[in-house]
Amino acid sequence: MKLTLSPSPHIHSGNSMTNVMWTVVIAMVPALLVSVYFFGLGALLVTAVAVSASVFFEWAITKYLLEQESTLQDGSAIITGLLLAFNLPSNLPLHIIIIGALVAIGIGKMSFGGLGQNPFNPALVGRVFLLISFPVQMTSWPLPKVLNFGLDATTGATPLGVMGEGLRNGESATDIMNQLPSMLDMATGAIGGSLGEVSAIALIIGGLYMLWKKVITWHIPVSMLVSAFVLSAILYKINPDLYACPGFHMLTGGMLLGAIFMATDMVTSPMTPKGQIFFGVGIGLLTIVIRTWGAYPEGVSFAILLMNGWTPLINRYMKPKRFGK
Repeated sequence: MKLTLSPSPHIHSGNSMTNVMWTVVIAMVPALLVSVYFFGLGALLVTAVAVSASVFFEWAITKYLLEQESTLQDGSAIITGLLLAFNLPSNLPLHIIIIGALVAIGIGKMSFGGLGQNPFNPALVGRVFLLISFPVQMTSWPLPKVLNFGLDATTGATPLGVMGEGLRNGESATDIMNQLPSMLDMATGAIGGSLGEVSAIALIIGGLYMLWKKVITWHIPVSMLVSAFVLSAILYKINPDLYACPGFHMLTGGMLLGAIFMATDMVTSPMTPKGQIFFGVGIGLLTIVIRTWGAYPEGVSFAILLMNGWTPLINRYMKPKRFGK
């Protein structure tokens, strides 16, 4: 009798990296449609440039610098471009978008060897680079205007920016909340901000779709949101005039975008359920800490990148029990 030994996986599910990537793309469609509804052609232009530039730079780096076969068929460059666009305002100059795509693909991804080897989320690497390098352009947010099909728009601060500025000026959080859009507006997307962070409902629909398709699990999104909610609720209970309510933190900024689409990146997040919960809790707590006491009104991007750096240690010390041990 001939015994043939082969490495895992021994049972193929029929899924592939390409299928996973296109599932994520489909999940991002609701948020993209909402951003186009409120920000018009600017949202489409930013998205098209970010995706095109990301695809081009991955192709060029793979072909001419690494001298390897093209990896565009896995679809990861498209995801990076979409996530980068979702973290940008709809009026950002095109050359800045292209620079962000170059940094995301060239530094955040390909410098480590490509998909599966990058320790940090590439789109967030590009976003943080742009935020530090072009702070004025990256914090000039167009205000929503239903079916605004022009490229010009009135700009203003995001709810997080208004809250931070008001607190620094000595206003109470309660009074500032009365000046901001309602919770319903924050949930539907009628607020200023990046393309992919304005509609909580659209993001949740995309997240539920990915859970249904088993592309992500509940561990990171739930642990991140719960930890952020609990810490912000404690602070709000201590002094409601100094700290915003937890509902405000859940519906504003990149909280849901980060929890659903960026923290769950399978390459840069832990592999075990226990590790994923620890990872998500760390992101949630860091986000509230940065939002409350940091120099930037938003903290999701920085929190995810910081916890990305912890992922190898989490994977090392939070392993499942070995079979038979």
